[in-house]
Amino acid sequence: MVLTSLPMAPIPTQPIIKWAGGKTQLLGKILSAIPQHFETYHEPFFGGGAVFFALAAAGRVPRAVLSDMNPDLVNLYRVVRNDADALIAELQDLELRYLSADEHQRSSFYYCIRGQAPEDSLRSAARTIFLNKTCYNGLYRVNRQGRFNVPHGRYANPKICNQPVILAASEALKLAEIKGPEDFSTVVTRARGGDLVYFDPPYHPLSATASFTAYTADDFAWGDQLRLRQTFDELVTQGVTVLLSDSAHPNVIDLYEPKYVVNRVSARRAINSNGQLRGPVTEILVQGRQPPSTQPEVEPQPVLQVV
Repeated sequence: MVLTSLPMAPIPTQPIIKWAGGKTQLLGKILSAIPQHFETYHEPFFGGGAVFFALAAAGRVPRAVLSDMNPDLVNLYRVVRNDADALIAELQDLELRYLSADEHQRSSFYYCIRGQAPEDSLRSAARTIFLNKTCYNGLYRVNRQGRFNVPHGRYANPKICNQPVILAASEALKLAEIKGPEDFSTVVTRARGGDLVYFDPPYHPLSATASFTAYTADDFAWGDQLRLRQTFDELVTQGVTVLLSDSAHPNVIDLYEPKYVVNRVSARRAINSNGQLRGPVTEILVQGRQPPSTQPEVEPQPVLQVV
């Protein structure tokens, strides 16, 4: 099945961080596969949260449960929801210190912040956003010890504190419980018939050299893909509407076809350590329940990229 796109009104709420595999480009295709009415929205691989923020901006989220395996992300979104003003103040200070420095001083400041491990949740959240806005290509990567290890990005004028975006995200997140860090499979214990679950796991690599699943200290391996398929099945059996995004790897497709509807979609990926590998790629959108055939697809107008 091929999904096409139609324009829709601009979305005021948007992700606050750049995230590999973010779904801003594919929102129209994903939103068109989502039923108009559902009880609770669940997203166990929250990442940048583009789908949730789009649904919230459209007034389509009565309640949400959001989670992730990445402790930095879980902490960040709790702080954004609960203490946005204090976070903005921290980021404004970091932005002033960074932008007023010369190139050498910026690099030293970046590695100083990168080397920290704040125990305070507010400072930790500010560090997460600062590194995301100033690291190389907005990449998030950690080593086996769970330490962020992306080099300095050397942007001329990064927007470290985007106050309107943070405040809009804070209001949207007030609709949500934020769980974790935790494994995706716990969603089975919470979701009920009539709910909606969207899975956006670290993508299965299309080749050995394309592998990138280091968003946490533990990679997302093939065994996790098999567990995810089992979780998908259990949720559908419970009467939950389930959507899943992943790479168009033949092995992944074989996990879901022909039992489920598997749509091929195209997206341009800009986050990759190898610049030659940034470009259009085919991905899949798996539907655990066929949406009404009369439901038209909607596509958001382009929004300004947060950098």
